[in-house]
Amino acid sequence: MGHGSSGDRAAPPAPPAPRGALVRRVSRVWREIAKFGAVGGAGLLVNLLVFNLVRHLTDLQVVRASVIATVVSIIFNYIGFRYFTYRDRDRGGRTKELTLFLLFSAVGMVIENGVLYLATYGFGWDSPLQSNIFKFLGIGIATLFRFWSYRTWVFRALPHHEGVVPDGEPLLETESGTARTRAFR
Repeated sequence: MGHGSSGDRAAPPAPPAPRGALVRRVSRVWREIAKFGAVGGAGLLVNLLVFNLVRHLTDLQVVRASVIATVVSIIFNYIGFRYFTYRDRDRGGRTKELTLFLLFSAVGMVIENGVLYLATYGFGWDSPLQSNIFKFLGIGIATLFRFWSYRTWVFRALPHHEGVVPDGEPLLETESGTARTRAFR
């Protein structure tokens, strides 16, 4: 120990993450966004299709037709998110997962249909084109909330371990010593 030192030394700062780790992390997030977008895009089509069918085949008011369409798309999206987008995430506690999914989906439904309600009853914009525009706008705003809440609270990531890919398959060593995953599933 040096003269005048108390013996308590701070640990040296951790070295920055290698650039490859950052690239992998960014790549994983972009893949997640792409998968979320694929399921969400299909859910959007389901939502708009059901909305327009209910609106034109029944005498329900515009927001009630929208709520029905949103509920149908929530069911569709849960299946897509659980078995496609977030299939590599923690599968424990399905009751908790479904409860949180429904809670955050309900908040998203209020956001989505609140925009439509405001346009329809606040501004009197009730033509089929206006209803679809504001339904689409509401879905867009609610989607931002849903993406954040689903990935943060509902489909939680498992701890990342080196040597295992997200779906649990072990990495295989190549002759050059680099790791790769199996090319087939």
